[in-house]
Amino acid sequence: MSQDPAALHALYEDEHLMVLDKPAGLLSVPGRGEDKQDCLSARAQQRWPDALVVHRLDMATSGLILMARSLAVQRMLGEAFASRQVWKRYEAIVDGALESKHWQTIDLPLMADWPNRPLQKVDAAGKPSLTRWRTLQWLPERAGTHVLLEPQTGRSHQLRVHMAALGHPILGDALYGNARVAAAAPRLLLHATVLQLRHPMTGEALRIESTAPFAPDPQDAGEEDLRPPAP
Repeated sequence: MSQDPAALHALYEDEHLMVLDKPAGLLSVPGRGEDKQDCLSARAQQRWPDALVVHRLDMATSGLILMARSLAVQRMLGEAFASRQVWKRYEAIVDGALESKHWQTIDLPLMADWPNRPLQKVDAAGKPSLTRWRTLQWLPERAGTHVLLEPQTGRSHQLRVHMAALGHPILGDALYGNARVAAAAPRLLLHATVLQLRHPMTGEALRIESTAPFAPDPQDAGEEDLRPPAP
């Protein structure tokens, strides 16, 4: 993975904000320790000195990240995320056969698993957590299912924990899958594919898409059913 800021892929850019395509294996923001200073935000700021973090993706997850280019826009976008005015969709390949061509909802509260940090866990005392999901296709060569995931809340590791709780952890997940699941892919097969919102300054409807690098050839998934809500 290149550390050259010029290698960053900006899928959308204007004077107020940008959307970058984060590779898997790269932190969104710096961690603790000298070995965790290389991250998307640091690389972005070398190329765009005014770039500011708005939200994060797990290190193992790839895909779309929105960044602001001023404190005012950062605040506006943060408020949009908090009020669920930013719509996100992910693609994943999960272990085993999962079948539902109609949208289903996982409603399981989540909280930190303190003795095993950074893991999260399902717990009745946790924060309300909702995920919508539906299948795209069965992948016999992977013994897994290609799925769409839409987080309705923004808990840490939410999609990973919810799919594991369903009995279908995401392939390549060393935190929430067993050794076989972890070894089934060279990376976590989870990618942020769609980001949709109203531009905070112009009011324009923005929809940015990124193809999952592990996505198989698409099949007819019923495009009408896959259409997102209007921003």
